Amino acid sequence: MKILVTGANGMLGVDLCAELTSAGHTVIRADSGIRDGLSLPAWVRIDVTSTKEVAECVLYHQPDAVIHAAAYTDVDGCERDPDLAYRVNALGTWNVAAVCGTHHITLFYISTDFVFDGSKKEPYTEFDVPNPISSYGASKLAGERYVASLCSRHFIVRTSWMFGAHGKNFPDAILRKAGAQSEIGVVCDQIGSPTYAPDLSRALVALLESPLYGTYHITNAGHCSWHEFAKKAVELAGVKGVEIKPMPATAWPSPTRRPAYSVLRHYALELQGRDNLPPWADALNRFITARKS
Repeated sequence: MKILVTGANGMLGVDLCAELTSAGHTVIRADSGIRDGLSLPAWVRIDVTSTKEVAECVLYHQPDAVIHAAAYTDVDGCERDPDLAYRVNALGTWNVAAVCGTHHITLFYISTDFVFDGSKKEPYTEFDVPNPISSYGASKLAGERYVASLCSRHFIVRTSWMFGAHGKNFPDAILRKAGAQSEIGVVCDQIGSPTYAPDLSRALVALLESPLYGTYHITNAGHCSWHEFAKKAVELAGVKGVEIKPMPATAWPSPTRRPAYSVLRHYALELQGRDNLPPWADALNRFITARKS
């Protein structure tokens, strides 16, 4: 298949393009820019907020599917500038969904646990009603609604707490601090499911073959708090003499309300007998092992 990936130079995009290529697909890498120091194969520059650019890019390349991973994911930045959040996450997705729907192209949209308010206290399924409490979550939910209404052949894939080698991520931030500090305060009252970008990439590639369009939750198995996530990272990295101290979310300086409990149950995959993602701690161990090499 020929697959166009937006956000191809991002954390998920880099691993996803590699996984698609490994699986034998032809990949068109599309992004608004390239990060310093990142050397990638040829890619196409695209501004997803431009209706004209998106239509021209998709119609020129004629892909069998588009995986729309481009997004404004700085949650605090979204809160400070909601217009930018909606321009990228809502309008950008509107542009992609409109052209894919009109030309019967399968569309994957990467969404987020932030579409939920975190009040449920048990894992959210694909059948739970979203209720975002932040501009980031609201703008991503707006994107979901454009995808669902404009493109019948769609996969809305919600994920959470993503980490990987190709971008800023939580484990790296903790391990950098652990190399310079003897004590690190980490939020202990927000619970979610960490997701390793290569594992999510493999799941997305597998989903390409499915005829069952709709909404999916895809994360690594299990859940933890940010505090537990940080402790496991330090433990697996073999760092000694660092205390990871629990702190409440209210003590963390941020303008953004975050869901206190946003664990995503992979109910759609469960129903199909396809829920086989590895545990988050296993994924973290692979990430840290690769980081050392």
